[in-house]
Amino acid sequence: MRKRKPKPRIIAPDPKFGDPMVTQFVNNMMWKGKKSAAFKVFYDAMEIVENRSKENPHEIWKKALNNVMPQVEVRSRRIGGATFQIPTEIRAARKVSIGMKWLISFSRKRSGKGMASKLAAEVIAAAKNEGAAVKRKEDTHKMAESNRAFAHFRA
Repeated sequence: MRKRKPKPRIIAPDPKFGDPMVTQFVNNMMWKGKKSAAFKVFYDAMEIVENRSKENPHEIWKKALNNVMPQVEVRSRRIGGATFQIPTEIRAARKVSIGMKWLISFSRKRSGKGMASKLAAEVIAAAKNEGAAVKRKEDTHKMAESNRAFAHFRA
């Protein structure tokens, strides 16, 4: 890069839990700039989680996010005409954003009525180490493990 590295943006904490990670999650979930609608969906989902599990929904959401975050990923690299899948460690910020995106995308793909109930179901499943988002993480880890022989190609 020719210019200096951009300063990381400070994300404001959300009003209910006071957690900037929740705001980041809502920002990822938001469609067409409708942040208040995204916050409403998230808080409704947390209410559903609280009713179903009788525990602190913020803690369950954090646990779900930790269960979904991948530790390694495979990156394609071309070496001498052949393309290798090279396992690489993921930096902390990318782990979090990948985990959030997986939770949101698999919530959207779930069957059910309303995004809040679908998100709540996926969060509860992920907290129990179940669900599609956790399966994606495990598949990613398996792929990295099976391509461990190419780890020495890391740049």
